Amino acid sequence: MNKTQRQTHRKKRPDQLEGLWEDLLSRQPELIWAAFDSLDKPSQKAVFTHLQRMVIEPGWQPEQQVSAKAAIQALETQSAQE
Repeated sequence: MNKTQRQTHRKKRPDQLEGLWEDLLSRQPELIWAAFDSLDKPSQKAVFTHLQRMVIEPGWQPEQQVSAKAAIQALETQSAQE
């Protein structure tokens, strides 16, 4: 990857991360599953841990906590079906 490609890649990344988190916190199981499945295993573990922290740690907005709980439930349901 040359310098221009790296710069272009970096510019796209915040939008991709924003979209990923929008889907993960959408409360729509299909979007949650697709977003989560697009990640590699270490990233999945990090995201799941972060969702758990969002639910239990102070400082998160109530709506964020509801969305994180919904994501965890969707992911646990998907895991149980596999």
